[in-house]
Amino acid sequence: MKQVELVVHSPEETKTVARRLAEYLEPGMVIALEGDLGAGKTTFTKGLAEGLGITQTVNSPTFTIVKQYEGRLPLYHMDVYRLEDEWEDLGFDEYFAGDGVTVVEWAHLIAGQLPKERLTVFLFHRGGDERLLCFEPSGERYEQLCKEIFAS
Repeated sequence: MKQVELVVHSPEETKTVARRLAEYLEPGMVIALEGDLGAGKTTFTKGLAEGLGITQTVNSPTFTIVKQYEGRLPLYHMDVYRLEDEWEDLGFDEYFAGDGVTVVEWAHLIAGQLPKERLTVFLFHRGGDERLLCFEPSGERYEQLCKEIFAS
Protein backbone atom coordinates (compact mmCIF):
# COMPACT_ATOMS: atom_id res chain seq x y z
CA MET A 1 0.00 0.00 0.00
CA LYS A 2 1.26 3.44 -0.87
CA GLN A 3 0.10 6.43 1.09
CA VAL A 4 -3.46 7.41 1.92
CA GLU A 5 -4.51 11.06 1.72
CA LEU A 6 -7.40 12.73 3.52
CA VAL A 7 -8.52 16.35 3.58
CA VAL A 8 -9.94 17.61 6.86
CA HIS A 9 -11.63 20.95 7.36
CA SER A 10 -11.25 21.62 11.08
CA PRO A 11 -9.20 20.68 14.13
CA GLU A 12 -12.15 18.57 15.29
CA GLU A 13 -12.07 16.57 12.04
CA THR A 14 -8.33 16.02 12.55
CA LYS A 15 -9.08 14.65 16.02
CA THR A 16 -11.88 12.45 14.65
CA VAL A 17 -9.48 10.80 12.18
CA ALA A 18 -6.95 10.26 14.96
CA ARG A 19 -9.60 8.81 17.31
CA ARG A 20 -10.51 6.30 14.63
CA LEU A 21 -6.86 5.35 14.17
CA ALA A 22 -6.51 4.88 17.94
CA GLU A 23 -9.14 2.12 17.89
CA TYR A 24 -6.72 -0.04 15.88
CA LEU A 25 -3.49 0.69 17.72
CA GLU A 26 -1.59 -2.06 19.51
CA PRO A 27 1.35 -2.13 21.94
CA GLY A 28 4.67 -1.20 20.35
CA MET A 29 3.20 0.83 17.49
CA VAL A 30 5.03 4.01 16.48
CA ILE A 31 3.47 7.02 14.77
CA ALA A 32 5.83 9.63 13.35
CA LEU A 33 4.25 13.05 12.86
CA GLU A 34 5.60 15.60 10.39
CA GLY A 35 4.38 19.05 9.46
CA ASP A 36 5.08 22.73 9.82
CA LEU A 37 4.48 24.63 13.04
CA GLY A 38 0.75 24.83 13.60
CA ALA A 39 -0.09 22.09 11.09
CA GLY A 40 -1.94 20.04 13.70
CA LYS A 41 0.55 17.51 15.09
CA THR A 42 -0.50 18.08 18.69
CA THR A 43 -4.19 18.23 17.71
CA PHE A 44 -3.75 14.85 16.02
CA THR A 45 -2.11 13.49 19.17
CA LYS A 46 -4.99 14.79 21.28
CA GLY A 47 -7.38 12.81 19.09
CA LEU A 48 -5.26 9.68 19.50
CA ALA A 49 -5.31 10.18 23.26
CA GLU A 50 -9.10 10.55 23.27
CA GLY A 51 -9.39 7.38 21.19
CA LEU A 52 -7.22 5.55 23.71
CA GLY A 53 -9.50 6.66 26.54
CA ILE A 54 -7.03 9.13 28.02
CA THR A 55 -8.77 11.82 30.06
CA GLN A 56 -5.71 13.89 31.01
CA THR A 57 -5.03 17.15 29.19
CA VAL A 58 -2.60 16.45 26.35
CA ASN A 59 -0.19 19.17 25.31
CA SER A 60 3.10 19.29 23.48
CA PRO A 61 6.09 18.06 25.51
CA THR A 62 8.35 20.65 23.85
CA PHE A 63 10.61 21.20 26.85
CA THR A 64 10.31 17.81 28.55
CA ILE A 65 10.78 15.80 25.31
CA VAL A 66 8.46 12.95 26.48
CA LYS A 67 5.13 12.86 28.30
CA GLN A 68 3.33 9.67 29.24
CA TYR A 69 -0.43 9.28 29.48
CA GLU A 70 -2.45 6.27 30.68
CA GLY A 71 -5.45 4.90 28.82
CA ARG A 72 -6.39 1.63 27.08
CA LEU A 73 -2.69 1.62 26.18
CA PRO A 74 -0.01 3.95 27.50
CA LEU A 75 0.68 6.85 25.14
CA TYR A 76 4.24 8.10 24.94
CA HIS A 77 4.12 11.57 23.37
CA MET A 78 7.48 12.88 22.18
CA ASP A 79 8.38 16.26 20.75
CA VAL A 80 12.01 16.13 19.58
CA TYR A 81 12.05 19.60 18.02
CA ARG A 82 14.51 20.99 20.56
CA LEU A 83 16.97 18.08 20.58
CA GLU A 84 20.46 19.24 19.71
CA ASP A 85 21.83 15.79 18.89
CA GLU A 86 19.82 13.13 17.02
CA TRP A 87 21.80 10.42 18.82
CA GLU A 88 21.35 11.79 22.33
CA ASP A 89 20.68 8.73 24.48
CA LEU A 90 17.21 9.34 25.89
CA GLY A 91 16.08 5.72 25.74
CA PHE A 92 13.79 6.14 22.73
CA ASP A 93 14.16 2.46 21.81
CA GLU A 94 12.63 1.46 25.16
CA TYR A 95 9.52 3.48 24.33
CA PHE A 96 9.37 2.14 20.76
CA ALA A 97 9.50 -1.46 22.00
CA GLY A 98 7.32 -0.80 25.04
CA ASP A 99 3.80 -1.75 25.96
CA GLY A 100 2.26 1.45 24.66
CA VAL A 101 1.94 3.58 21.56
CA THR A 102 4.64 6.13 20.76
CA VAL A 103 3.90 9.35 18.90
CA VAL A 104 6.90 11.40 17.76
CA GLU A 105 6.44 15.01 16.64
CA TRP A 106 9.22 16.25 14.30
CA ALA A 107 10.25 12.60 13.86
CA HIS A 108 12.70 13.34 11.02
CA LEU A 109 15.01 14.91 13.61
CA ILE A 110 15.68 11.45 15.09
CA ALA A 111 15.29 9.48 11.85
CA GLY A 112 18.26 7.23 12.63
CA GLN A 113 16.66 6.10 15.89
CA LEU A 114 13.16 5.44 14.58
CA PRO A 115 12.09 1.86 13.91
CA LYS A 116 11.94 1.02 10.21
CA GLU A 117 8.37 -0.15 10.61
CA ARG A 118 6.08 2.71 11.58
CA LEU A 119 3.23 4.90 10.41
CA THR A 120 4.27 8.37 9.29
CA VAL A 121 1.56 11.02 9.17
CA PHE A 122 2.30 14.22 7.26
CA LEU A 123 0.08 17.22 8.01
CA PHE A 124 0.00 20.04 5.46
CA HIS A 125 -1.70 23.46 5.67
CA ARG A 126 -4.23 24.03 2.87
CA GLY A 127 -5.58 27.37 3.99
CA GLY A 128 -7.66 28.29 7.02
CA ASP A 129 -8.37 25.21 9.11
CA GLU A 130 -8.14 22.84 6.14
CA ARG A 131 -5.34 20.26 6.27
CA LEU A 132 -4.11 17.47 4.03
CA LEU A 133 -3.26 14.37 6.06
CA CYS A 134 -0.99 11.85 4.34
CA PHE A 135 -0.61 8.44 5.96
CA GLU A 136 2.53 6.58 4.87
CA PRO A 137 2.83 3.05 6.28
CA SER A 138 6.24 1.38 6.51
CA GLY A 139 6.02 -2.35 7.09
CA GLU A 140 3.32 -4.97 6.80
CA ARG A 141 1.79 -4.26 10.23
CA TYR A 142 1.21 -0.61 9.31
CA GLU A 143 0.03 -1.38 5.78
CA GLN A 144 -2.60 -3.68 7.28
CA LEU A 145 -3.52 -0.97 9.79
CA CYS A 146 -4.14 1.53 6.97
CA LYS A 147 -6.17 -1.00 4.99
CA GLU A 148 -8.42 -1.63 8.00
CA ILE A 149 -8.92 2.03 8.77
CA PHE A 150 -9.32 3.42 5.27
CA ALA A 151 -11.11 0.52 3.55
CA SER A 152 -14.54 1.88 4.40
